[in-house]
Amino acid sequence: MEETNYDEMLNIRTVGEQKNFNDSLHYHRYEPTPYSALEHLFKKYALKRDDRIVDFGCGKGRLNFFIHHLFQSAVVGVEMNENFYKEAIENLNGYMKKRKNNNGNIEFRCCLAEEYDIDTKDNRFYFFNPFSVQIFMKIINNILLSFEKEPRQIELIFFYASQDYIFFLENQTAFELKNEVMLPGLTESNPFEKFVIYELLN
Repeated sequence: MEETNYDEMLNIRTVGEQKNFNDSLHYHRYEPTPYSALEHLFKKYALKRDDRIVDFGCGKGRLNFFIHHLFQSAVVGVEMNENFYKEAIENLNGYMKKRKNNNGNIEFRCCLAEEYDIDTKDNRFYFFNPFSVQIFMKIINNILLSFEKEPRQIELIFFYASQDYIFFLENQTAFELKNEVMLPGLTESNPFEKFVIYELLN
């Protein structure tokens, strides 16, 4: 299905050029994950209704609505850019208009990623290379502190995983590679164009 067709089906707007991004070296330009890549990921990686997924650098909320549509899982979008946050809220209103059985489990927070207060129900975390490894390390520390309060199965999902992120995870944390989801016709020419999933070992 085309990008615009998915947006139309979900009654949201996430395509088009992304403007108004932060010029800090620590926060990278927002770009939504292609729907075609998400389709492929979720054929190989299923979520459950009682999962709660946090998307860091969610932009206009594409991943959040796509996951909710497929799995009815709880989703939280964390976005520092106020303009994108406002567009995500507009998208939420549009998305909910088509869904009368609203179970109220889509949220958006406008804050820096490292300032997001990890909920003890949060158990899946999505990253499309949104910020520097320094910010990433702070977030992983927040996740681990939350895990100490409430032990649970935790997994991290990466698209275009930063080598710095992976080096940090594999050398300084108890996260271990669980799976890789290749994208046919893409991963062969660009080894970063894939999803990698890490799980926290208890």
